[in-house]
Amino acid sequence: MGGIIWLASYPKSGNTWVRTFLHNLLLNADRPADINELTRFTIGDGEKVWYKQVTGKPFSSFTDEESAALIPRVHQAYARTRPDSVFVKTHNWLGKKHGISLITPEFTAGAIYIVRNPLDVVISLSDHYGLEIDQGIEMMNDDKAYSGETDRKLPDFLSSWSNHVTSWQAMDKSARHILRYEDMLYKPEKTFSELAKFLGLKPPKERLKRAIKFSSFETSRKLEAEKGFNERSDKAEKFFRVGKSGQWKTALSPEQVEKIVAAHQDVMKEFKYLPPGYK
Repeated sequence: MGGIIWLASYPKSGNTWVRTFLHNLLLNADRPADINELTRFTIGDGEKVWYKQVTGKPFSSFTDEESAALIPRVHQAYARTRPDSVFVKTHNWLGKKHGISLITPEFTAGAIYIVRNPLDVVISLSDHYGLEIDQGIEMMNDDKAYSGETDRKLPDFLSSWSNHVTSWQAMDKSARHILRYEDMLYKPEKTFSELAKFLGLKPPKERLKRAIKFSSFETSRKLEAEKGFNERSDKAEKFFRVGKSGQWKTALSPEQVEKIVAAHQDVMKEFKYLPPGYK
């Protein structure tokens, strides 16, 4: 394709799972890839070191408006790291900051968007950010939501869960592939085979199966237990927490379910996420 292929999702929706699958598929090794080396094939959007790289100045010297104005130059730098396409992970919505696109069109070749039932997302997201469930719901329902800034990374501009999903849906269909977390979980061969096809890859069946096995939740959780994971939040005990679908049925109260459905009903219906009793 050439240019950036964005691996985009709302936080805790399966982005790392897709990156791990691609890493194992491309390496085609006889053992699972090291989860702490995912950056070998995937750049993380918003790393401050890139701003210093393209300007020669420390990130701390820029105002918020100045750093936003540098986004196209940073994305150009991403694109130049590979002779063909480069995968870049992002949790940003497909919108603007200070009038500058958070996803620069001229350096974009396409996108893989991962969507997950928001009723399950809020449980993992709350754990990841050290929030109570009700605070997580407020975050996901907030049109101006963003993640916290760290020493090495800019905040992700998320908007609400619905806005995030629909913003990426608006991208040209020929350049965008949507994955449901639940399909990755329950129909892995079909789902990951379609992903490979979107990328123009035709891996032999055994290679595909091996990549799926090596990127499974259980494998990643075992690797994190053995070596740790450099992307774990300091507010969470572990990154790979449960990796299941439907936790919300026992973890959320009826009132909490109602708050999420009320805010996101249309998009939830489109992706078959509405609980029984809702239309």
